[in-house]
This record gives sequence, structure tokens and C-alpha cells, in this order.
Amino acid sequence: MLRQLHTELGIPDDYGLDGLRPAFEEATELLEVGPNLVGRMQRLTPETAANWQEMQAAARDDGVMLLIVSGFRSFEYQASLIRKKINAGQSLSDILAVNAAPGFSEHHSGKAIDIATPGSRPLTEEFEASDAFAWLQKSAAGFGFSMTYPRANRQGFIYEPWHWAKTG
Repeated sequence: MLRQLHTELGIPDDYGLDGLRPAFEEATELLEVGPNLVGRMQRLTPETAANWQEMQAAARDDGVMLLIVSGFRSFEYQASLIRKKINAGQSLSDILAVNAAPGFSEHHSGKAIDIATPGSRPLTEEFEASDAFAWLQKSAAGFGFSMTYPRANRQGFIYEPWHWAKTG
């Protein structure tokens, strides 16, 4: 299935073989954690869901609103994101700097969350200037989360201050 998706999308055969971008299996046990900004229900692994909800409540208690933009993504959903960008005329190399190829997205694990907050455009670097980002930097590790794609990350992805994942 992955090989077929990669061929269809034009993903190079050697994608991920450099060891910088790890492969991820699709999570099979998922819980709903609420809708995202556009009303699409999001799911996470049970442990990640519990930690996310605890972290969200703690932030709220501190006057900070954490909103989920994206949680679990299937291989096919990841492919659909890439297809949309290809159809919009973006180059595959530009797309792969932002979106991992199917099979290589941390979102497949059900342990990654893209986070937004009111007053900051979602999925943009401006998130780093928000109270939510400052709160996450100070508090997320206590709930088992870390920012996966800091500046100049070893995986070669763009800086994503909104992308946090359950570690361990």
C-alpha cells in the first residue's frame, strides 16, 4: 500500500532511507478527543489522549487555551494532503519539507498533535509568539510532550512550533 501511494505521488524510492526521517506505523487503538478548528473529529492513542486532555485542562486553569488542529492521520489521509498540494501546483520538494510522505508522518502514531490557540493563525510560525507556546515550552514536558521539529531539526522539516508529540 505505501509503495503504491509513494509511486502515485512521485515520492522518490530512496525517501526515508537516509535514517533522518523515521517510519511510523498507523496506530490501531484510538480515542476521540474532540473536533478540530473546522469540526473534524480528532483521535489519539489512549495514553496520548489522556495526557492531552490533562495538559489542555492545566493550560486552561492557567488562562491558556490549547486547541487541537490535527491528531492521528492514516497513510491515505497523509497522501490526500500531499495530493491537494500537488494539484494546487506546489512542487513535491516544497511539499516534502512540510509534509512527510505516507508512512513517515509522526501523526500516524496517534501521538502527535498540531496545536493552535485563539488569536494566532494555525500552523504558522506566529504561534511561537503566543502565550500558548510559552506555556507549552514551560509545561508540556510535565505531560510527556515535546516539540518535535525545532529550528534546524535533524529530520529536515520546517520549524513547527505548533507540532508536539508524546515522547516515550
